[in-house]
Amino acid sequence: MKKTLIGGIIQNQYLAAIRILGVADRPGIAATVLAALGEEEISAQFIVQLIDLHHQNHICICIDRDTLEVARLRAEAAANIIGAQSVEYIPEASLISIFGPDFRERPGIAGDMFNALAQSNINILAISTSISTISCVIEAQHLDAAAEAIRNTFQLP
Repeated sequence: MKKTLIGGIIQNQYLAAIRILGVADRPGIAATVLAALGEEEISAQFIVQLIDLHHQNHICICIDRDTLEVARLRAEAAANIIGAQSVEYIPEASLISIFGPDFRERPGIAGDMFNALAQSNINILAISTSISTISCVIEAQHLDAAAEAIRNTFQLP
């Protein structure tokens, strides 16, 4: 089987994830949460947001693991302001990404990546994509296995 050529793999193993769940969809939700983190100089290294069938907003943010305790206080304060139903934390998360030239013109790459992770029994906690990058948040303990699965699936330079 011919492997699809990608530009490489990016890994960030030392993250924590914060999920703010169940907020009525309206303007300013993400702004409130990210401003609260920014006031403590906490950078979001990954952000994904969605609206469910019940018009509830859900946000997943990855931050440096060392900032989790301060971020927890700020996230919970922001969650109270915006009326979130719950805040969840994944204290040991990692980000694994693949990158390459113009993925939007190369169908199947995301499916191949997700299949490689699934075949290795690695659960994806969140996904974000761009024109040239596909990123998955996973539990930190699975990062090495995820990288191996991707190397076995794709051709690297």
